[in-house]
Amino acid sequence: MSGFRRGRRLALDVGSVRVGVASCDPDGILATPLTTVRRSDGDAAALDALSALIAEHSPLELVAGRPTSLDGEDRAAADTAAAFLRALAARTELDIRLVDERFTTVQAHGMLRSAGRSSRQRREIVDSVAAVVILQTALDAEKRSGAPVGDVLAPH
Repeated sequence: MSGFRRGRRLALDVGSVRVGVASCDPDGILATPLTTVRRSDGDAAALDALSALIAEHSPLELVAGRPTSLDGEDRAAADTAAAFLRALAARTELDIRLVDERFTTVQAHGMLRSAGRSSRQRREIVDSVAAVVILQTALDAEKRSGAPVGDVLAPH
């Protein structure tokens, strides 16, 4: 764990309706669900809510899922998510690392189903659990490699 950067991180699973948010402890041992933020009406309220969470938790960086297809190519949703993340980055001046998010929502549904959550209960929290999967995967990969994972979001 010699190359692991100590510090809290927040992860975002950006969807068209909701943004799932997860956090981890400063030692990067465990990612946990934090909240889900609704997107609507130009995203101003969602960006305000996320900016407040970032100010409250003072993360080292943000980790966000990059929507990709099974062949690894960016999906149409990737452009929309990237625009939302750029708007957030402009407010926070934090690096946002984009990591592969293939299957994270499927994994999150499976975890919640195994925990006995109904379909309705899963729908309300699946995005924050998907953010947990994104963050835990990134933390574990950084610990293995000693280097941050993902690509830093280009500012424009």
